[in-house]
Amino acid sequence: MAKGKRAAAMAENRAKLIRAARKAFATQGYVDASMDELTAAVGLTRGALYHNFEDKKGLLWAVVEQIDGEMAERLRIAREQAPSLWLGLLAEGSAYIEMALDPEIQRIMLLDGPAVLGDPSKWPSENACLDITMRTIHALIEKGIVKPVDVEAAGRLLNGAALSAALWVAAADDPKSVLNKAVDAFRELASGLLREA
Repeated sequence: MAKGKRAAAMAENRAKLIRAARKAFATQGYVDASMDELTAAVGLTRGALYHNFEDKKGLLWAVVEQIDGEMAERLRIAREQAPSLWLGLLAEGSAYIEMALDPEIQRIMLLDGPAVLGDPSKWPSENACLDITMRTIHALIEKGIVKPVDVEAAGRLLNGAALSAALWVAAADDPKSVLNKAVDAFRELASGLLREA
C-alpha cells in the first residue's frame, strides 16, 4: 500500500513540475525560466526536479513530449475530418504549419525546443509522424492518386517542408502575414506528387 501511495505522489509531483514548466517556458522562455521559482511555485524542491528529470533540459523534453502528443491528436483530427485521403494529407500539413501561431507551440516547440534540444526532425516523435505520412503516401500511390515515387523520400520531404514552413512562421516578425504564404506553398509543393489526370 505504501508503494502505491509513493508512486502516486511521485506521479503527481512529476505532473506538477511539467505543468509549471510548461507555463514558465511558454511565458518566460526556456533560458529565463528559473527552476527555483518553478519548483517553489508548486511546493517542491529542486531535488524533486532532479529526481524526475535529471535537469532543466530533461524537464523541457517532458514538456515537449506532452505538447507533441497534443499536436499529434490535433493533426489526426484534421486528417480524419478531411473528405478524402489526399485532402487529409494536405489538411494535416497545413494544420501543422498553422499551429505555429499558437504562442505556446511557437515558443516551446519551434523556437526554444530546437535551440536547446536540436533539430526537431530528429526528435523521437518525428518517427511516428513520418510513419503516418509514408502510410498515407503509399495508400495514395496504390489508389493511383499520387505518382509512383519513393515513399520514404516523399514522406521525409513533405514532413520537412511542413516543419520548415512552421519554423519560418514561428520566427517571423509578423507570423500571421507569413502563414498563408507558407500554407499555400506547402500545398503547391505537395500537389507536385499528384498524377496528371
